[in-house]
Amino acid sequence: MKQEFTDRKLGAIFGYTDHLQKDASSFSIQESVIQFLWNRNDEAVSLHLDDLQIQLQPGQLLTTTYFQHLGFPTTAPPLTALLFNREFYCIADHDEEVSCNGILFFGTQDLPIITIPEKQERKFELLLEVILEEFRTVDNIQGDMLQMLLKRLIIICTRLAKEQLIVQELNDGQIDTIRQFNVLVDMHFRTLRKVKDYADLLHKSPKTLSNLFSTYNQQSPQQIIQERVVLEAKRLILFTDKQTQEIAYDLGFDDPAYFSRFFKKQAGLTPSAFREQHVLGGGEE
Repeated sequence: MKQEFTDRKLGAIFGYTDHLQKDASSFSIQESVIQFLWNRNDEAVSLHLDDLQIQLQPGQLLTTTYFQHLGFPTTAPPLTALLFNREFYCIADHDEEVSCNGILFFGTQDLPIITIPEKQERKFELLLEVILEEFRTVDNIQGDMLQMLLKRLIIICTRLAKEQLIVQELNDGQIDTIRQFNVLVDMHFRTLRKVKDYADLLHKSPKTLSNLFSTYNQQSPQQIIQERVVLEAKRLILFTDKQTQEIAYDLGFDDPAYFSRFFKKQAGLTPSAFREQHVLGGGEE
């Protein structure tokens, strides 16, 4: 089953499908969408996110953004998905933890997979039932109601993400600094490569950021910046026909040879070897 709400004046979409693999290409807007992927099967679902293969377990949700490339093996069970874009979600451009710049989408360095606790399974199913009912209620305030229901879903999932993905030693202010740092890196990684650049934007000292991330996980802010550059390089290598020189310039490197050395140091392979390895050994099952 597929449901879709669109506002053509705004270019907004909110959609639902219980078989993403079958329906993904049939939504009227496919560019720049954010997705909740929900495994409601009794078995794991395999999927490819960029160059990672992931096993989404029963009762787990994964959020993806328009920066990422999603694929499935042909044998994967049907995956439930809710998708929307910034034009639909009313606080998309606000810098809040339940916005499109929020914890679920840009707020953690961990893959944003949350597990629905058994005691909350009915809550999620009831919310989905209400969302589906609202898709069938066509009137002048349908979009407003769907926005409210989407926000409720994001709030519930954000609470679970804070419990499951973020260490409890951090307070809300520290969590928000981490989220803002990740958002800024996504916005500026092509031009800003130093921790001090981001510390200045956040009105923090580089040492404060380093200490905060040492509590949060084992990656330093500098590693996060470098990994974001490498991630974008991998996406360009795997999903475009651009050559190494073009990719280097796209990512803000003046010297393609320096970019190749940087990529090899971070990824373990030169850009050409990385592409060849995935062409020969990759692909969907």
